[in-house]
Amino acid sequence: TEATEALRQALQERLQVVPTEMGPMSLRKISLRQLEAALQDAADKDLGALPDDLKYLAGIQRVQYILVYPDRQDIVLAGPGEGWVIGEQGAIVGQTTGRPVIKLEDLLVALQATNASRETGISCSIDPTEEGIRAMRDYVSRQRTFNPGVLDGIQQALGAQQITLTGVSDTSHFARVLVAADYRMKRIGMQLEDPPLPELPSFLQLLAASRYKPKNLMPRWWLACNYEPLARSEDGLAWELRGPGVKVMTEDDFVTDQGDVTTTGEQNPIAARWAEAMNQSYEKLSVQQPVFGQLRNLMDLCVIAALMDQEQLPDRAGCDLPILTGENGDFLPESWNPPKTVSSQCSMIKRGSEYIITASGGVQINAYRYASQAETNADVGTVHEKAEPKVDRWWWN
Repeated sequence: TEATEALRQALQERLQVVPTEMGPMSLRKISLRQLEAALQDAADKDLGALPDDLKYLAGIQRVQYILVYPDRQDIVLAGPGEGWVIGEQGAIVGQTTGRPVIKLEDLLVALQATNASRETGISCSIDPTEEGIRAMRDYVSRQRTFNPGVLDGIQQALGAQQITLTGVSDTSHFARVLVAADYRMKRIGMQLEDPPLPELPSFLQLLAASRYKPKNLMPRWWLACNYEPLARSEDGLAWELRGPGVKVMTEDDFVTDQGDVTTTGEQNPIAARWAEAMNQSYEKLSVQQPVFGQLRNLMDLCVIAALMDQEQLPDRAGCDLPILTGENGDFLPESWNPPKTVSSQCSMIKRGSEYIITASGGVQINAYRYASQAETNADVGTVHEKAEPKVDRWWWN
């Protein structure tokens, strides 16, 4: 708590005054062509640090529309936005909604990761090692009784869990959000902290209240994209992202005595209930714990980047974006310390002699799957007509 408050205060001291015109808007528009020019201007002037309005993309909180204007040689992103503040957990969030704003550096990573996204997807996982699982099983087999004191021994036997990232640089803020969202989801499910919302009990609470008997399995949860088919205009110049954006999925992993983990394709019914509870709570949770809103922003950006690549929208618009796409290498995202491992943590419920450890999961972003699903909708064309780019600025209401 003290460290978080110190971080929040440090960020607050560096925060620039938010312009009054950045008030809440249902659709804030961002011109990628003029955003590109603004970044080039900052590089030419060697500003060192970008102004806040660029770093936080004018306070836009989700990308709802992508609009193509060949006559203006431009592509416009549009979605809800407002001015920003430093939230209680140190995240940059909207002044009235508390929803996290999209960061420029995350947009850069999404646009520059299209090849990896297409070929392997973007993912994060936090998993115990095979050696750790074997050591844990050996330790547990030597215990005559199972009590809270055994948890420390289990944690030590499991050792450090490995963080695996694919598709994006592990030094990016983007990667940190993937890891933090996965880590936070595990803590909520395992009851390592108080439930963040009354309607979201932990998995262990649900298990304790049930008669379900766990076998030699570990429930695995992961966060994945969740979009309806994109809406597109008849001419393919306007597109809309639809759907909640994120869902929690689950299945059981079978763990052998040798520490091998294999997926079963089956669902623990209690784990499935917990996943559905988190899905139902996700909108409120993304305000209460902004990392989940940040994760959804990343998924939006990945789908937008995949759509631009798949439909060749920059070519259709005649809009060259060498800085945003990383082609010229002049503007690189900020580098962070890469997350490599986390310590194992255990929790338990007392129900006879039974215990359960939930120790795997992750985040998976398969953006191209959703970018390739679309249906024609005339309403999207109407948005295109009303959002024509401004001549002299990179964002407008």
